[in-house]
Amino acid sequence: MLSAFCSVPVVVLLLIIRGTNGDPVTQTEGPVTLSEGASMILNCTYQSSSTTVSLFLFWYVQYLNKAPQLLLKSSTRRENQGFQANLVNSDSSFHLKKSSVQMSDMAMYYCAL
Repeated sequence: MLSAFCSVPVVVLLLIIRGTNGDPVTQTEGPVTLSEGASMILNCTYQSSSTTVSLFLFWYVQYLNKAPQLLLKSSTRRENQGFQANLVNSDSSFHLKKSSVQMSDMAMYYCAL
């Protein structure tokens, strides 16, 4: 059993990931360390030169020694394994949220357009 003082590191990619059309995506930088059971928000904002095309944003998760896996995408189910993300066009965001992080959430998280 884990003590109440144990922290769960949630590591976030440190660079900007660009979409295929060159539009930039910016996300939370640096490692994020949270206590088990704490809520989490990882920011993802985007800039798009397209005003008529529907945008599709993605969150990927990469666990230690594993390939990246699709976690969420803006066009379909917006909840998976307790993670949620909603595309908000008015502020160009697709933030990743989880109400209670667990040790099993320790990973790299990537936002992509």
